[in-house]
Amino acid sequence: MPSPAAIRPIDSKADRKKFVDLPFRLYKDDPNWVPPLKGEALGLITPEKNGWFSHAKAQLFLAERDGRVVGRISAHIDTLALTMPADKGFGSGCGQWGYLDAEDEETAQALIATAEGWLRDQGMNRALGPVSMSIWEEPGLLVQGYDHPPTIMMGHAKPEYKGWIERAGYHPAKTLQTYELNVAKEFPPLIGRIVAAGERNARINIREVDKSKFDEEAAIILSILNDAWSDNWGFVPLTPPEIADVGVKLKPIVFNDLIRIAELDGKPVAFMITLPDLNEAIKPLNGSLLPFGWAKLLLWLRKPKVKTMRVPLMGVVKELQSSRLASQLAFMMIEYIRRAAVANYGASRGEIGWVLDDNQGMNAIADAIDSHVNKVYVIYEKAL
Repeated sequence: MPSPAAIRPIDSKADRKKFVDLPFRLYKDDPNWVPPLKGEALGLITPEKNGWFSHAKAQLFLAERDGRVVGRISAHIDTLALTMPADKGFGSGCGQWGYLDAEDEETAQALIATAEGWLRDQGMNRALGPVSMSIWEEPGLLVQGYDHPPTIMMGHAKPEYKGWIERAGYHPAKTLQTYELNVAKEFPPLIGRIVAAGERNARINIREVDKSKFDEEAAIILSILNDAWSDNWGFVPLTPPEIADVGVKLKPIVFNDLIRIAELDGKPVAFMITLPDLNEAIKPLNGSLLPFGWAKLLLWLRKPKVKTMRVPLMGVVKELQSSRLASQLAFMMIEYIRRAAVANYGASRGEIGWVLDDNQGMNAIADAIDSHVNKVYVIYEKAL
């Protein structure tokens, strides 16, 4: 048996680099792990570079054995999440941990216990994990779908982590799913009839976004998002610093024909965001833009040709939810974007999610377009 690892809190730039580097060794033989760009990964855990820290605090930990890093974890508290209703996932006294990676179960258990201790010291009485670090980044542990790479902004993990976390006393709090579908194939005839009926409705307009008015369009989408998702489990509103960060990161992969806003009587009431799977472009770079990765990525961004498109977000204002009109608007946006994805980007595969397993509306839409669950993630909880 290996000797126990020593766990210590970190804060220096050098240690954050070690924190980011660890998965490159642990997953180097996993063909389905996608190495993140190291600069982006460092930015997410650096308070000065991530707007989420404007309402949150975190402590990173490294586990070391014989001078070698053998594990990592983050413990964090989101002050906005503390104000959310407890029955919606977070609430008073609820902290989180994330970024768990370890060579062995003993180290993983020790890291989780260390994160729990930090949360208790901060006055928390409940832990959710893994959430790395914002609910809008990479929530949940992959428990199904290890056999193919994740899409942009989705996580990957080793199969053994599930048992390690559960043996630490955690049980599932919420299950998140992603759906896969063949976008090169036309949807069932019923969907075509629904879309055609919507096109005959003079009250409905499905339009592309205008990237030249990025800030204005982002404000419209954010307004719909905050209304549409406000009753969802795990919802925490995005703040201006976070929105600014997201804009900088995602603007290069925003394309007018892949993002749609639905208007009813001239008023924006729904949206759908689709992104080309950037992971297809960055996976061969092994985390670095040097020496020629930057040129390859810039060339790809000019006119990406991808196999996969991901739909990370869509929403309909609450006043229309559960109505036939809501599903009609969703099907229209999905169909228009499907056509553009195939014709303009060569896509053949789509991924929708994550979707809460009890989101009946979205699950019904996914079923109607002949998609199937391809990955499942679990957020665990434990009383401290």
